[in-house]
Amino acid sequence: MNMTRTRLPERASPQEAGFRPEGLARLTAAFQEQIDRQRLPGVVAMVVRGGKLAYFEALGRRDPALPEPMQRDSIFRIYSMTKPVVSVAVMMLFEEGRLFLHDPVAKYLPEFKNVAVGVVRADGQIDSVPAVRAMTVQDLLRHTSGLTYEILAEAPIRKLYARAKIYRRDWTNAEFSQALAKLPLMYQPGTVWDYSRATDVLGRLVEVVSGQPLRDFFSSRIFEPLRMLDTGFHVPAMSLGRLAEPFANDPDTGAEVRVLDVRDPVALDMGGGGLVSTATDYARFTQMLLNQGVLDGQRLLSRKTVELMTSDHLGTIPSVNDLLPPGHGFGLGFAVRLQAGITPVAGSAGAYFWGGMAGTTFWVDPAEDMHAVLMVQAPGQRDEVRALFRNLVYGAIGD
Repeated sequence: MNMTRTRLPERASPQEAGFRPEGLARLTAAFQEQIDRQRLPGVVAMVVRGGKLAYFEALGRRDPALPEPMQRDSIFRIYSMTKPVVSVAVMMLFEEGRLFLHDPVAKYLPEFKNVAVGVVRADGQIDSVPAVRAMTVQDLLRHTSGLTYEILAEAPIRKLYARAKIYRRDWTNAEFSQALAKLPLMYQPGTVWDYSRATDVLGRLVEVVSGQPLRDFFSSRIFEPLRMLDTGFHVPAMSLGRLAEPFANDPDTGAEVRVLDVRDPVALDMGGGGLVSTATDYARFTQMLLNQGVLDGQRLLSRKTVELMTSDHLGTIPSVNDLLPPGHGFGLGFAVRLQAGITPVAGSAGAYFWGGMAGTTFWVDPAEDMHAVLMVQAPGQRDEVRALFRNLVYGAIGD
């Protein structure tokens, strides 16, 4: 393991961190049951409370095609857990006065200046109408830009994304942004929450405002200060023996499981979903957020900026899909829990979280002084395993 490079929180007994030992043992048993049933290849899970490492386990196999066990320093494709990292990068530039949240995106990316909104007629044809107002930086951060994702439920605008092959790893962020801006928006900006390519656009915005490729900004401004030295857009050759892999076929449906090939660099630094990381690395990122922007003397953001990011920015703006759970709003890069009830999983008002398509997830709970990271490569089982993790961690609290 990379313990000399990446510092862990102080290890504590479950009781010292306010947990019941039998509760955390139940969490291990639940994961092991899923692994024994061949529904998960392996997991790495970490829970930190009160600054103390209460739980850190690696279970199952790193690669189901190989006999070697999962290790705590295994590397995972984190997909959309990239989005909070890009959001932090944007807010670092915000703190430096280099952009405003109310700025039109077109101020920095002129290709978005005359983007139209697509209106689908009864015969399925698409008419274009002008946007009532400009898409803003805040819209990109909170997914109210009018953009969408071609991977969501089939719809005429999403089909345009797919036909345009808007997701291509062989072009740059600049080429991606230019191509996306030629397509109509699915909604008027600011009117609905829809998960989208918005954070990929933010990746390009960071490049333009900072004058650096996204990978370089991440490395110099976030990963090196936080000592997230196993996090990046690809896995170097010397670390490939730590890369976690999914089953070849989904254990529930039998469908082929496809994940990003992260063995070599590609042209696209995908701001919405391109990073790989370890549980320890990502936990340093979440600890920084829980600490209100600082870790080990390295301050990335001010306390007030983190407060702004982790507050609800939707208000009465409705969600148009179920990716945003009941009882939640959305901040600047995270889903934000609005109250203790409504949502069917345990947690606290004010907690914030997000996850990745292959099953990884994290949450930060300021009320409990707790953050947790789950790493797994099991796309089809992600909803179940995330709820299991969340419920059993909260169920283990004993103070």
